[in-house]
Amino acid sequence: MAETRAQAVCAKEALELLNCATETPYDPQKCARLMNSLHDCVLKKKVKKFLLPEQSEPSQPESAQRTEEKSIS
Repeated sequence: MAETRAQAVCAKEALELLNCATETPYDPQKCARLMNSLHDCVLKKKVKKFLLPEQSEPSQPESAQRTEEKSIS
């Protein structure tokens, strides 16, 4: 049985906007167009909120988490 993955709603538009924000040189007009595309998609699909999938493992190594906790307290 082939595994299928659900496509996130407006994922293409969101990814394009995020990548636009990282480009050098930054093109505000391009990013504004991409923001409008994302907004149109969100309205069309009636998206209320974006969520990231839960990660089964911490995103940082345990040693980095301990260091971060020490610097906070």
